[in-house]
Amino acid sequence: MRLTSRTDYALRAALELAAARGTPLTTSEIGGAQAIPASYLGAVLAELRRGGIVKARRGPEGGWTLAREATAISLADVIRAVDGTLANVAGTRPEKLKYKGAAEGLRSALVAVRAAEREVLESISLAGAISGKFSAKVRLLLKNPSAWR
Repeated sequence: MRLTSRTDYALRAALELAAARGTPLTTSEIGGAQAIPASYLGAVLAELRRGGIVKARRGPEGGWTLAREATAISLADVIRAVDGTLANVAGTRPEKLKYKGAAEGLRSALVAVRAAEREVLESISLAGAISGKFSAKVRLLLKNPSAWR
């Protein structure tokens, strides 16, 4: 799995907002807490707003908050809001790929990778990521020493 800087920033900003528990945060506050340039973060937050992850309120009491409870927003939701599909090959979804000859099995392998990625990312909410409370399946993956290499 490869995350762009934009996606990394989106995940970190969403987690910062989840940790704020409904208290509005400014772009500068989020950027300062996560060392994200405020100018770039503004564009990322706008994408998250279009994706239904965050909402903005103007004024002296304004700022950014999550659009839903942190338990109802998965890491996959945040990634999809800024990147679209979770896994693709040069912009094509794995099930739409066509390979020939020795590479025919690659399509199935890539679909399986996407399914595994989806299973993990959809099972971890923003609240779960903050608290470290993961499903039994994710905890089992994390116990394997090779996961950390």
